[in-house]
Formats: sequence, structure tokens, C-alpha cells
Amino acid sequence: MQTHIENIPSSPIAYMQRIGAYGEQNYKLMQEMKQWIKDHNLWSEKGVIYGIAQDNIATTPPEKCRYDVCFVTDLAFKKDKAIHHGTLPTGKYLICKVVHTSDEVQRFYSGLLEIIEREGKQIDESRPILERYQFTLVEKGYCEFCVPIL
Repeated sequence: MQTHIENIPSSPIAYMQRIGAYGEQNYKLMQEMKQWIKDHNLWSEKGVIYGIAQDNIATTPPEKCRYDVCFVTDLAFKKDKAIHHGTLPTGKYLICKVVHTSDEVQRFYSGLLEIIEREGKQIDESRPILERYQFTLVEKGYCEFCVPIL
């Protein structure tokens, strides 16, 4: 796994949100957002989608967990009721490039504390981990996890 440190800037986003237990429905929301991006002719090789689990499952009841699928854009879609607007959480992140398969993603999450220790970093628990899907990397079979660090 390749890692590096990156300062992610504050960026405007359009996003869809679902509330409920994390899992299969998050994948479906991601597919809905990808279709929305294509339907609005926003798909390009420079495009970036983020998946953000907003709540900690250890402290939030499953039925109240929020999951956002975000697309970085400064365009406003005020008439589209499925779309919200916001700002990407900014700051310093440890970027972990992972093969985009369920096994490798599971391996990443199960080894996260070990990765953080090996890198000599400390997680900033005031910000969520960001799943980043840069179109050019996804086409090559990769995704990135952006772990907020102090």
C-alpha cells in the first residue's frame, strides 16, 4: 500500500445523503451519485467523488448513521431535491492508496491502527475518514482512504 501526506483544501461539494445502518445501501447511494454525475454531463477524468461515513458506529445508533457521497464541484443544483451542498472537510490527511476490492478495503480498515503507528501519526478524531475515488485511479482499480491526522 502506498501512503503519503496531503493537505486537502476546502472545496465546494454537491452530495447525496442517506441515514441508516452502514452497508449495502451506501454502495447503492454511490451508484445513484455516479448516475447523477453522468446525467448532468459532469463526468471527466479530473472528477473526484468522496464517500464519508459521518458518524462513529461505536457511539451512534445504526438508524441515525449518516453516509454522504460527494462530488467536488462549485456548481449549484438548487432545484434538485436529491442534492445538498456543502464543503469538504479540510486539513491534513494520511492518504492510503488501496486496491479497490472489498477484501483490500476490509484489510485496510482492519489494519488501520497498525498503519497509523507505522507512519508515526495520530488520528484526528474530530474529522471523518474520507473515501476518495479519483476517476483516473478508479479506472486503474484503486481508491484512496484519507485518514485525518493531527
